[in-house]
Amino acid sequence: MDIVIKSLGIVFCIIGIVYLLKPNVMKWLIEFFKQGKRIYFSGLIRFALAIVFLASARECKYPWVIFAFGLLFIIGGLLIFALGPEKIRRMLEWYQKQPILIFRVIAVIPLAMGVIIIFSA
Repeated sequence: MDIVIKSLGIVFCIIGIVYLLKPNVMKWLIEFFKQGKRIYFSGLIRFALAIVFLASARECKYPWVIFAFGLLFIIGGLLIFALGPEKIRRMLEWYQKQPILIFRVIAVIPLAMGVIIIFSA
């Protein structure tokens, strides 16, 4: 299972690099998920990641780090469903209006997460 976690870490790194180099991809994704009930799909993705991380934590080098990421994904998924699509849409619209520099700075987050996940797996 640690191979799955490392693979997810690599995916996070790739996402971070793409967002860093092409921040308009992030804007496009935000626009995609704002439509209709698609925002719930992002919540389901978070729940699926949480299950994978929590199930794999014991087999990793630093299980508490992987477990913590699993908990963060659960919290993120719960927040999406608890806040509802309208509130999330307003938050995403505010975020979309930010300058490109902010998108590049925030792109460092998935890149750093990926590196931490790879190191901890």
